[in-house]
Amino acid sequence: MSTKFLTIDDFSIEDKTVLVRIDINSPVDPSSGLILDDTRLKLHAETIKELLNKGAKVVILAHQSRPGKNDFTSLAQHADAFSKILNLPVKYIDSLFSTSAQEAIKNLKPHEILLLENVRFFAEETLKRTPEEHSQSILVKNLSPLIDIYINDAFAAAHRSQTSLVGFTVNTPSAAGRVMERELTVIQNALGGVESPCVFLLGGMKADDSIEVMKNVLENGTADYVLTTGLVANIVLWAAGVDIAEINRNFIETRGYRSMVDKVEGLIAKFGDRIVYPSDVACEVDGERVDVSIDEIPNNSIFDIGINSINEYATKIREAKYVFANGPAGVFEDLKFAMGTEDLVNAMATSQGFTLVGGGHIAAATAALGVEDKMSHVSSGGGACISLLAGKDLVAVNALIESAKKFK
Repeated sequence: MSTKFLTIDDFSIEDKTVLVRIDINSPVDPSSGLILDDTRLKLHAETIKELLNKGAKVVILAHQSRPGKNDFTSLAQHADAFSKILNLPVKYIDSLFSTSAQEAIKNLKPHEILLLENVRFFAEETLKRTPEEHSQSILVKNLSPLIDIYINDAFAAAHRSQTSLVGFTVNTPSAAGRVMERELTVIQNALGGVESPCVFLLGGMKADDSIEVMKNVLENGTADYVLTTGLVANIVLWAAGVDIAEINRNFIETRGYRSMVDKVEGLIAKFGDRIVYPSDVACEVDGERVDVSIDEIPNNSIFDIGINSINEYATKIREAKYVFANGPAGVFEDLKFAMGTEDLVNAMATSQGFTLVGGGHIAAATAALGVEDKMSHVSSGGGACISLLAGKDLVAVNALIESAKKFK
């Protein structure tokens, strides 16, 4: 896939108006409304700086959260934060395709940058449509005549078919930005060059995604072992016939994952001990962490894998030549239940093999532990990364590939 789309290198950028879709969705303090972490802004600075240095007029589209969330805000402070990171003024306008926004784009000079409003303020952005249908939206129709090139650098959102991610690719020469290009190249090369033993560490709360990955990597022979943690492990334990107690069964059912238990039963029957589940777990009992064997799970919530399992998993991780990790091992935000996540991330950090951290919460844990630079790759997009690991195409990347066929 990575050789089929165009990149910045395929275009003459000087004096061109370039529309860049990035993903700077950032955690926001609910009380102050201030951005708490500017990691994603720094991530996309490479693409933006390169375009500016080549003499482009840069227009940025981005989103922050989604309607109904308390961090669904304008991008005014993102512009300020970006100005500091880039060390140059980032113009901002609180609209997307109004007359004033269009005039601001027309008035841009080479080496200047303009950030438009939160694209999810546009109601049609998140409608389920094809790229062709999105290309007929008022957003695309108003902005397309003003731009020469569209660049998608928003890997973290590449699994979504949304207006700003796919609509411009239909009628505008389009390319992948440096973040998008690097993510796709690293992940696809890693999956294409896997050596044994290869371990997938799957946890977190998005169990359906992880179980799709489990199925894919076992069926195609990529994984020698799948180590399960988090809610994924609880589902696997139930599927293996372990009594995980009523409270944990109810939690799985209320999350809508009961059908996953039956799916995993079939995978266990087919792949046996290549699917590894904990031998002990950590429950919250009277506000404290209590490690218990899986034969003695009380009717208390399971919030982490147990100490024996942590040691077993860490050994398999250190012996592996390839380790792919997605999702934390437990409720790592609570220090009592952070042990599993922290010890397994540290095991990856001391591994001599290739280590890929699949975005989201486990990437945040990796950053908090200060071991990002000890991993082979930390993905910027949990959902997009896990879609690739599950063998799925990314709709926004497919849109870039289709655009390349037209404009190469």
